[in-house]
Amino acid sequence: MRRTRAAALTCCVLLGLALPGWNSGQNSAGQRFAPTGAHNPSNDLQIQSSVLRIEFDHNLHSRVVALFGPSPKVLAPFSASETVTSVDHTCSDFALSASRREQVSDTLGAGERLTLTGKSGDLRKSVSVTIYADFPSLAVFDVEYTNDSPVQLKIRGWSNGQYVLSTVPPARGPAFWSYQSGSYEKRPNWVLPLRAGFRQENYLGMNASDYGGGTPIVDVWRKDAGLAVGHVEPGPRLISLPVSMPDASHARVAVRSTRERTLEPGESFHTLRTFVSVHQGDYFRTLTEYRRLMVRQGFQMASAPDSAFGPIWCAWGYGRSVQLKQIYDTLPTVKKMSFSWVTLDDGWQNNYGDWAVDPKKFPHGDADMKALVDRIHEEGFKAQLWWSPLSAVPDSQLLKDHPDFTLLNRDGSKRKISWWNSFYLCPADRGVVEYHKALVRKILGEWGFDGLKLDGQHMNAVPRCYNPAHHHQRPEDSVEALPDFFREIYETARSVKPDALVEFCPCGTAYSFFTMPHFNMSVASDPESSFQIRSKGKTLKALMGDNVPYFGDHVELSDGAIDFASTVGVGGVVGTQFVLPNLVKKHGKSDLTPQRQKIFEDWLRIYKDKMLSRGEYLGDLYDIGFDRPEAHAIRKGQGIYYAFFARHWSGPIQLRGLQDRTYHLVDYVNNKDLGSVHGPQATISAAFNQHLLLEARPD
Repeated sequence: MRRTRAAALTCCVLLGLALPGWNSGQNSAGQRFAPTGAHNPSNDLQIQSSVLRIEFDHNLHSRVVALFGPSPKVLAPFSASETVTSVDHTCSDFALSASRREQVSDTLGAGERLTLTGKSGDLRKSVSVTIYADFPSLAVFDVEYTNDSPVQLKIRGWSNGQYVLSTVPPARGPAFWSYQSGSYEKRPNWVLPLRAGFRQENYLGMNASDYGGGTPIVDVWRKDAGLAVGHVEPGPRLISLPVSMPDASHARVAVRSTRERTLEPGESFHTLRTFVSVHQGDYFRTLTEYRRLMVRQGFQMASAPDSAFGPIWCAWGYGRSVQLKQIYDTLPTVKKMSFSWVTLDDGWQNNYGDWAVDPKKFPHGDADMKALVDRIHEEGFKAQLWWSPLSAVPDSQLLKDHPDFTLLNRDGSKRKISWWNSFYLCPADRGVVEYHKALVRKILGEWGFDGLKLDGQHMNAVPRCYNPAHHHQRPEDSVEALPDFFREIYETARSVKPDALVEFCPCGTAYSFFTMPHFNMSVASDPESSFQIRSKGKTLKALMGDNVPYFGDHVELSDGAIDFASTVGVGGVVGTQFVLPNLVKKHGKSDLTPQRQKIFEDWLRIYKDKMLSRGEYLGDLYDIGFDRPEAHAIRKGQGIYYAFFARHWSGPIQLRGLQDRTYHLVDYVNNKDLGSVHGPQATISAAFNQHLLLEARPD
């Protein structure tokens, strides 16, 4: 038996910054100078585009230089950006032994690749950096480690893209803003300022029993520039993307894996294909570039029917105890207010798992459900049904008949979905997939619904599955099978009804990019503030584009339970869960009082008149973190629609994105003429509370 010799490797422990001498090899202007005995960066040790340059030193440390603006900006100084951890060492210094440059052409297009090789004791490292002509702001890293020793080497994990951003702390306000992609039970903001002492691991596995997953990117930006790291693999991977702010002047990012493995003599392993990118403005450009790159690799977002952009009324205001009479009695008001969709939410079913109609509410079974759908159609609406796939209560008939459907933990226990008091079903099991496809055919085909509302925080990710009945090659099969599970649901829905609406609501989790091609409506997903509605809208429009509608969720979940402006202003679809007060015993923010009804009708008129949900969201015009007031812009036709948000504002406002021509300016919410402005940039003086929505029409 071979013994491990990890301690024999000549490695250097990474403490989070570059080694002394290299970290200090920079003057106050950010220009590189060589410490004694060091090697100046040369063409053999750097690769660049018109936007980005990656430079290496002789220890294979790297730094990131942004090339936009009047002069180069060092965003991250030299550091041990790619490291590997053995039993008791983190190997960070790899003495350069070879350098190779080549032109490449692959699915991402034409590009240039720099490959450097170095050694740390008996461990050999090869790092390839590729910059593609079509993606000049992004550098793709492929790192390989080889055990050149005669004995086994145990690997505990690896890190790529470990960089430290520096700044001079401003007198007021945050030094950095960030996009965080982890999913947590507390449902934090995805977009937030960093404060000294902040740390978030952004592990893309499970961070609670049923909360996990996310899009594999984190982004940190200063007022003048930003840096992002992530991976470009074709499916979900169990990695972390930690972001931290150790002090007032620095922020750290990385891509990390703690997967353990043993390298035999001569054996190699590759880390994931990771990337680093640079940008001006906020994170929107990073996410749009990532989407473009993934589309080049074969990802295509779903197509939405025209009906998907219609406003939505959902019966959820009546809760799980909803009765058919409440729905029937509310439909005339829903029709009067010009909604397009009626959604039957949680409470129609006998249990989670069997998904049969509740006999107490539907005494004639499926016939009553069909009658409800027919009535909804007769009133001129589309009908949508709430459903929570991959969950089953312990006493469901499904689990009695198919106990092997469950996803099992390493110790053989069933994995709990806390919110539904249910068990996880394994998306990699063929029986589970076929069962769900049959339910789709029943809901859309037999019952006649026009759309599905898929709901649950557990849909964003699943744990590793150790159920021996599933014959997984690896426990991670369940994790990586989740996007394909939803692909089969989506394809089945569209095969039954080609214009079916499939809404995906992962209940506050940070959305996995890999499921996005398999639904045609995103949603603010239980927002906890109006800012979440707006920031989630910006995020999802960057990742999915403008052709997939973004539902701002029920307006009752916004600030003041009535903030339609946040949804309209970012180009979202509006909706509500209002109830008629005379049909409920307990009263609350969902009650449709005469005053609220008037407000709702006014906003529905505005929504249908402008239909900004069909416009082009111009997410790179304004920085959601540093620009004040917070601003969003949408191009529709030849006009641009601006939405400004602040608790109180009085002062100048910039109108960006205009052409060199005259525009007529209108406050379209209050029908107020604001005169004319001339592009390409204009500044007006304005005072408002909460929001100001403007239309700039070319003369």
